[in-house]
Amino acid sequence: MSKRNVITFFMMFIIGILIFWYFIRDINMDVLIADFFTINWWWIAVAFLCMLLYLGLEAVVTKTIVDTQVDHFTWWDAIRVPLVEQLFNGITPFSSGGQPGQLYVMVQTGVDAGKASSTLLMKFVVFQTMIVINFILSLIVGFQYVEEKLHYLALLVLFGFFVHLFVIVALLLIMYWYTFTKKLVDNLVKPLKIFMKDEKYLSFKEMLDNKIDTFHMESIRIAKQWKLMLKIIVITFFQLAFYYLIPYFIILALGFDQVNIIMIVSLHVLIFMIISLFPIPGGAGGAEYSFETLFKSFITNNTKLILALIAWRLITYYLGMILGAVAFFIRPNKIDK
Repeated sequence: MSKRNVITFFMMFIIGILIFWYFIRDINMDVLIADFFTINWWWIAVAFLCMLLYLGLEAVVTKTIVDTQVDHFTWWDAIRVPLVEQLFNGITPFSSGGQPGQLYVMVQTGVDAGKASSTLLMKFVVFQTMIVINFILSLIVGFQYVEEKLHYLALLVLFGFFVHLFVIVALLLIMYWYTFTKKLVDNLVKPLKIFMKDEKYLSFKEMLDNKIDTFHMESIRIAKQWKLMLKIIVITFFQLAFYYLIPYFIILALGFDQVNIIMIVSLHVLIFMIISLFPIPGGAGGAEYSFETLFKSFITNNTKLILALIAWRLITYYLGMILGAVAFFIRPNKIDK
């Protein structure tokens, strides 16, 4: 990692501590400690296991795809991919570092950059599609609740949905309407000539054209592997399901066993969408605020609500960053070519 990434890594932990302090500043510490010792740690362990399964199933997806392209790609190398993804997602705005981070560790193992990019493309397309489908289902269940609780948060939810939907539509356009998409992109980038030198503009346009061409060719190849795609879709469905269940088990751990699992999962899907819109790495601040706002009706004890928030954030964010940092600095197994 670069020096800047290392600094950001530690800064995110400092920011996290400050955010946690902000939420507990008006809480009686004796009550907080007493409630801490009432936690059912078995349910916390289940929530922890759900996060590990989320990461593990992404490793399964990675290995399943890579095994169709190269031989001797080990399970350790497959596990490193989602862990390093969590690390770079957590220290970059809008999780923009996740894809380059995955590509880096795959190339480290000896996987050809083109084949690694193809793997990440297939993962990305399936993951984004499943997020949008889950989001639509969650809107049906939980949007009215979000709107009642906080109107502008509902607007963020809808905006997040349209952002992810736009991504899916753009991918489909490149896959199935290649000529139209090329012309559309050409027209959209033409105004940039006003702000860029000719040389820089031509370089940017060539880069954009190459990426569209590569995506189109890879998407055609992927579309022919429908059995593999179906397998990846099923695995990704369960991967996301385990992640979405995490707050439900945390709430059970705090003694609130009458909650509606469908509503909790739906709200977590919506929070996942909201976090992706915050420019601060990891959605810091926005993630905690969204969780506290949406789940306080289910966790009526304010002290336990803060404990739930801290547990959720430690499991879904900081755990992945720590494991990712460890995985990044451990030597990969080189594939036999």
